[in-house]
Amino acid sequence: MTPPQAPPSYRATDRTVPTRARERASHDRALVHAILDETSVCHLGFVRDGAPVVLPTLYGRVGDTLYVHGSTGSRPLRMAGHAGQAGQAGPGLEVCLTVTHVDGLVLARSAFHHSVNYRSVVVHGTARQVTDPEEKRTALDSLVDHVVPGRSADSRPANAKELAATAVLRLDLDEVSAKVRTGGPSDDPEDLALPYWTGVVPLVRGYGAPVPADDLAPSVPLPAYLSAP
Repeated sequence: MTPPQAPPSYRATDRTVPTRARERASHDRALVHAILDETSVCHLGFVRDGAPVVLPTLYGRVGDTLYVHGSTGSRPLRMAGHAGQAGQAGPGLEVCLTVTHVDGLVLARSAFHHSVNYRSVVVHGTARQVTDPEEKRTALDSLVDHVVPGRSADSRPANAKELAATAVLRLDLDEVSAKVRTGGPSDDPEDLALPYWTGVVPLVRGYGAPVPADDLAPSVPLPAYLSAP
């Protein structure tokens, strides 16, 4: 039986509709996934002892689920709890996860209208610890492959001791939105004749040539996934 296709857009909620520049917001599923898949570092926000905390961390995506990596001793992992007994859900941790790409510096004639071109995703939801062994292995593979596609199959998988020391949070993509700015400056008409350079300075992400470890055996070749342009 063919599983039902996911709708093309995520649902809009009060938390996923911005109050400013609404025309830049989108709930398009393909756009959200594309922005998430282009990088591997997110910022995870939650409340600890009544105060906000934001931590940078690695993540991976499998379908409509994000997996966030952490140590079993880390505070957000402890706060998130885990799935309860007999399939009952644990308390979880209310979080806000964000990912941002800065694509260009927008230089206007006036200081007020300087900006950046960007693509961002904001996810709201309840994160919970992954306790199922198979899902945990899938999650850890996704984290490795999210950083370097193909790497999980080209490295030793975690052993029992390492799995016990590693915790993974699961955050379902439900309340999620993207926001994008493109184009040039938006100067006021009265400023157009001012003698200041204006335009966009593009920012491009790039990779350098791989540097082998000092103890790498000369017989081990560079993997194809690292040599591809």
